Amino acid sequence: MRGKSLISLVVRNLFFTVLQPGLVVGLFPYLIIGKNYRLSDFQLFHYVGLSLFLIGLGVLFYCIIKFIFDGFGTISPLDSSKRLVVSGLYNYSRNPMYIGVILALIGETIFFDSFNLLCYTSFVFLGFNLFVIFIEEPRLKRDFRMDYKNYLKSVRRWL
Repeated sequence: MRGKSLISLVVRNLFFTVLQPGLVVGLFPYLIIGKNYRLSDFQLFHYVGLSLFLIGLGVLFYCIIKFIFDGFGTISPLDSSKRLVVSGLYNYSRNPMYIGVILALIGETIFFDSFNLLCYTSFVFLGFNLFVIFIEEPRLKRDFRMDYKNYLKSVRRWL
């Protein structure tokens, strides 16, 4: 990969990261919680929530890097990867990026002890599942044909 194309991929991934998971994990939970939330003393559940949030973000950023270097594309279906990414966490789940986002949301839900965030996280997971089944998987079958069909046989959708 040449320098200019690498820089372009990084910039495009940054844009799509802010636009997609950034809104889902950042802005929307903030709007749900509101700016009136005040943190008192840190309790065990805060540490658990923060840990899950950070693990989720780590998974998300790992997947972004895999898309740049292995897939030569971005995380967005609008600017998808040129090669099928099947290594690393993709050996265990076809959708580790979505799992990372859900882990981050579960972490926020626990940290803020918020039923509203729990409902939001549930709807996000349902949306991810519908998107994967009805849009993403058919597109990947079309784009990567037998490679993707073989991948479907060996790796589960979620865990």
